[in-house]
Amino acid sequence: MNILLINHYAGSPDMGMEFRPYYMAREWIKEGHRVFIIAGDYSHLRKNNPVVNRDFEKKNINGIHYIWIKTGTYDGNGVKRAVSMARFVSKLWIKAERIAKRLKPDVVISSSTYPIDTYAAQKIARIAHAGLIHEVHDMWPSTLTEIGGMSKYHPFVVMMQIGENSAYHNSDYVVSLAPYAEQYMLQHGLKKGRFVYITNGIVAEDWEHPEQLPQLHTEILESFRQENKFIVGYFGGHALSNALNVLIDLAKSFQNNKQVVFILVGNGVEKKKLQKRVQNENIDNVCFLPPVSKYSIPNLTQYFDSIYIGAMDSPLYRFGMAANKIFDSMMSGKPLLYAVNAPNNFAEKYHCGISVPSDDIEAIKNGLSRLMMLTKEEREEMGSSGKKAVLENFQYCVLAKKFLDVMDHCKQNS
Repeated sequence: MNILLINHYAGSPDMGMEFRPYYMAREWIKEGHRVFIIAGDYSHLRKNNPVVNRDFEKKNINGIHYIWIKTGTYDGNGVKRAVSMARFVSKLWIKAERIAKRLKPDVVISSSTYPIDTYAAQKIARIAHAGLIHEVHDMWPSTLTEIGGMSKYHPFVVMMQIGENSAYHNSDYVVSLAPYAEQYMLQHGLKKGRFVYITNGIVAEDWEHPEQLPQLHTEILESFRQENKFIVGYFGGHALSNALNVLIDLAKSFQNNKQVVFILVGNGVEKKKLQKRVQNENIDNVCFLPPVSKYSIPNLTQYFDSIYIGAMDSPLYRFGMAANKIFDSMMSGKPLLYAVNAPNNFAEKYHCGISVPSDDIEAIKNGLSRLMMLTKEEREEMGSSGKKAVLENFQYCVLAKKFLDVMDHCKQNS
């Protein structure tokens, strides 16, 4: 098949998040398919953005045909980000016929975080007589209203709601990272039997020959190890949804315990605010470090005694949780401090950590204390349980084949 995946924020291990399009595409290529990914030249999620001179510039990354659209830079979640979305979608729409005739896709997948890329995807699929799949990473516009605090009557939210309804109504199938979203989608136009849950995962080979950490990270982490500190680690985006203010609250509550230190590795729109808070409140057991390569995560996590997975207490998580960092954290073989209120609880299901309510700082504090009181062997047993679960259930080679099954059905119906 010729597979066209549209994802404004698609990245790669070298560029940074989002990783899922890259890993899925790589597995599809191994199965003999040809994959095109159309993405924006700038994403706030990436560590390194590509240098793009013109719209629809092409680059081959490990056999995947990336096609870049110039969208403009932005910072945070303001007007400039909305303009970036508008540029991406409008340029796709204008060139839809050209894309359809040149790429000749058998299946078109609309996969950006926001749903309005569905319009261009629908047009391309219609011209190419291709199957159409809508992939849902985040539940927009619910994310905007339930985490971002925007009114459901805000024009931007209304536009996203119309786009979401159109995607559910007009797609042959919807692939969702949220396991409990089917009923909501049915209420917004999805046909019965067209919902498929395919979560995120890992690539086991990436853990066999990891990259070395930057010298800064190694020196700091080694110094804490020499001091026999209990290291609570976090890696990933510094966003509101990841409840890192709760992690700072936790660190503050442990300031009198000189045995424990908190390491936050990564970037994001909330990082400067978090750093300022730590400075203003003189919280001396928190260390911020720059993001590292995806391939360095195995070497980073070996320094951690526990890994924090947090999320805001929000009704949004009634649909479930599937963040990349959950599976990387489980693969690390380290026990999780899992502060997420969601029906799919990985720490409990796979016995790989301590699960606590995301909105209860005392419970989170007690959870960390329980982890610290366990023997090293008991923590290792927890970590091993998580790693075993990932290797058995959440490898991309398995997940990508499940996605291909959806494409086969989709192609038959187109």
